[in-house]
Amino acid sequence: MGQGAVALLETTTLSKNHRVRLGLVGFGKFGQLHAATINSLDECELVSIVEPLASTRLLAEQLYPSAKHFGELSAALDQSDVDGWIVASSTDSHCLMAKQILQRGGRVLVEKPLANSLTEAQSIEAFVRPDSTNLMMGHIVLFGSEFRALVQQAGERSAIRYINAVRHRPNSTMTAYPGETPLHLTMVHDLYCVQVLKQRQEPTSMSAQCLTNAEGQVTLASAQLLWADGTLASLTASFLTPTGMGADGFDRMEVFGDDWMCRIETNPRPIQLWDQKAAHHPLTLEMQNGDYYVTGMLAEELRCYCRILRDEMNVPIGAAYSDALQIQRWLEALSKSVRT
Repeated sequence: MGQGAVALLETTTLSKNHRVRLGLVGFGKFGQLHAATINSLDECELVSIVEPLASTRLLAEQLYPSAKHFGELSAALDQSDVDGWIVASSTDSHCLMAKQILQRGGRVLVEKPLANSLTEAQSIEAFVRPDSTNLMMGHIVLFGSEFRALVQQAGERSAIRYINAVRHRPNSTMTAYPGETPLHLTMVHDLYCVQVLKQRQEPTSMSAQCLTNAEGQVTLASAQLLWADGTLASLTASFLTPTGMGADGFDRMEVFGDDWMCRIETNPRPIQLWDQKAAHHPLTLEMQNGDYYVTGMLAEELRCYCRILRDEMNVPIGAAYSDALQIQRWLEALSKSVRT
């Protein structure tokens, strides 16, 4: 890390009762989820929103009139009294926005992925503290109640021998996210989960295979990771489920030890509804914002960020800058090994 840059990042410790002031960069779909969740939590308040698109910025102004609104991050950094920022803009802008914040001595939560490439992710390395307390990666799956329970159980039992994860999405995903592949868009979630379960251990070998449709679009990715202790992980992600299954498809993970195994089915959550038209899954992901409550993965991610900003805890495994770099390396290695 660049010691000269780190020296600029001194911060004042926030009191435990301090309501953390947060700024939000990007008011798209996920930015709006962040805003609604922040607005429902006692730990924090939304004081600044940056959104370059005028029509979307108008929506933000209507929904959150008490916050300051900006079209550019530089102006927001000059005029906002913020304890921490959240970057929920497009992946292409993640490192650019994070760098501006870090250069000014700010602290930031960047929604995954950090970047489109390892080289791009490494471009901000000089500005990140060695303990990553000024940069946390946002990754809601790591804060899901089922996954946290799985991590706890795995830590109390014999070593993990095999991990099997599937993450399937509708074929319409290719239209919604043109140019994206199951490897980079969805399997990345399970790579982070595997990273946590294996305590950041580096695999000794990695390989991947992909299926493509008649138009040459990648519809399925399958990957295998092997560790020196013999642990094997098999991950599959696809854009193959029929649209009628729901916009978020389904996710499942199975973990085996010598004398135990555990299965979690995180998506859809176990609530189903049927009407005359179709089957519905009201809680595909563990996120709820009601009139009097907020629960789920995103809420826990933001509560964790607030505790980090108050210097009450370290950045957890899977959410540190070094973790993001490791996952970028894994993605590049898997991409290079792909056979179709």
